Amino acid sequence: MSGTVGGEPRPARPEDPCQAREVLGIVGDKWSLLIVRHLSQGPLRFTELKRAVDGISQRMLTVTLRGLERDGILTRTVRNVMPPHVSYELTPMGTTLREATAPLLEWSITHLTHIDAARGVYDARPDTSPA
Repeated sequence: MSGTVGGEPRPARPEDPCQAREVLGIVGDKWSLLIVRHLSQGPLRFTELKRAVDGISQRMLTVTLRGLERDGILTRTVRNVMPPHVSYELTPMGTTLREATAPLLEWSITHLTHIDAARGVYDARPDTSPA
């Protein structure tokens, strides 16, 4: 849905730029992309994802997984054993997201040292206020 008309929900049009921005905001955040990257190797349990995604809090991991599940990017499977076994896996759409974002993630890894160096130079400047 995209907004309301007279209090009634208005269906989103595929070409609606607001809808595209909403989806990009959901799947383009750093945690979502890192989770998708790790799930590209196969299903993982919550604790495995928590260990794999450096710096993510338990709450943020939970919120991000719920959002990705809601958007159809991953599936959550619960096995009724004691304790319950919950795993997460990419859907076919999630796999295409991984394929689409893989170059961006690789670019980030390749250029991380250059970005850190540029930030150091910028932060050391005496005046970094906008013109």
